[in-house]
Amino acid sequence: MRPKLDYLPAEESFLDPVRADARDPGAARAVVIPFGLEASVSYGGGTADGPAAILEASQQLELYDEELEREPYLDWGVAALREPDIARPIEAALAQLADIVAEVVEQGRFPLVLGGEHSLTAGAIRPLAARHPDLVVLQLDAHADLRDGYLGERFSHAAAMRRVLDQPGVRLVSVGIRAISRAEAEFYDGNRDRITIHWAKDQARWDIEEIVAPLRGRPLYVTFDIDALDSALMPATGTPMPGGLGYWQALAILRRASAVGNVVGADLVELAPIEGLHACNYTAAALAYKLLAYALSK
Repeated sequence: MRPKLDYLPAEESFLDPVRADARDPGAARAVVIPFGLEASVSYGGGTADGPAAILEASQQLELYDEELEREPYLDWGVAALREPDIARPIEAALAQLADIVAEVVEQGRFPLVLGGEHSLTAGAIRPLAARHPDLVVLQLDAHADLRDGYLGERFSHAAAMRRVLDQPGVRLVSVGIRAISRAEAEFYDGNRDRITIHWAKDQARWDIEEIVAPLRGRPLYVTFDIDALDSALMPATGTPMPGGLGYWQALAILRRASAVGNVVGADLVELAPIEGLHACNYTAAALAYKLLAYALSK
């Protein structure tokens, strides 16, 4: 039996609690799913606190988007679920999240999962991969996440995209990668038909149209690891990496990807809040709102 969607009250939900649709979560097209999974982190911890920090910061965002010249949430409406007690071990948590996403999708609504560690993507994507056999995943990330497990955990955050590729037919386009192991590089070389990587070292020469070309006309799932951003901008993550994306650069990629593909779901993961450094939480919340706006306000 699928879980019943348990909505947060407006005072605890996503975006300004006095926004026009705040008291009607059942009518919202976008459903934010907080899922603070933290079970396989291997360096800095704190991802369990990421969803709550993003929700809290989101209430301070301006609803008007100067780029889109409107309050985009009015186009679709947004609600947030109460975070569940997350199951253990990781496999059970992924199955739990898959059931929640499946219920949202069955209702004809758009799921945005707030993590939590990146391993959750392998669960969130299951019902979407089942619906869309030609699904493409757009990964913005510092790390390739193509290991076949890490530290004895097959579903580790370091194996997130490898587990996504367990779904037959899924293709992966990765952007911003600047940390990869030899084993991952070898796996990538042997699977170029399913994986495209745009390395961070080449970003001065990136062509956005080339990046989004494999997404054109296809169902698209966006997974945004917050460490895709440069560590000077986003230190609040388990493994902050130098040499990453800027905020506007990330938005340009997301906007064009959403324009050419049909975004059917997304996640934003790996925020590990730092006490007193609320700018990072606010940045993550702004990214979440932009993700929804680009995906749903065509």
